[in-house]
Amino acid sequence: MKYTCTVLAVADIDAARAFYEDLFDLKVYQNYGINVSFTCGLALQQEFDWLVNLPKECVLKKPNNVEVCFEEEDLDAFLKKLEAYPELERLGGVVEHSWGQRVVRFYDLDGHMIEVGENMKMVVNRFLASGMTMEEVSAKMDVSLADLATLLNG
Repeated sequence: MKYTCTVLAVADIDAARAFYEDLFDLKVYQNYGINVSFTCGLALQQEFDWLVNLPKECVLKKPNNVEVCFEEEDLDAFLKKLEAYPELERLGGVVEHSWGQRVVRFYDLDGHMIEVGENMKMVVNRFLASGMTMEEVSAKMDVSLADLATLLNG
């Protein structure tokens, strides 16, 4: 068994493709007109109801039961880039989770929940640069020392 991709239902394939290429710097892997897949494993599908053989009214917008997650090495630069999309509905501002990762959440053009968070390796390095020991970082993030080492060396 091999996982291949996640497919998002979109109303306008051209607008959705431009949005993901511009804001997230995604690169197109395959383009079939009403279906576009990116090299990262995300795909966009216009006419999703047709694809999955469901009535249009069964394809829900903004279901709030899944999020598409991205990690960013420079979250502050991404936040500046996100300002170019004032029409996007945001789910509050930047949140710092208890494990130290800063994230922002918003809805894309079609109501899919998006999370963009700091790269976890960057979070660990930020803690270490502040003077915390690996043991303190492990306790703060609630992960084992082995997992931290894997993260830093991976």
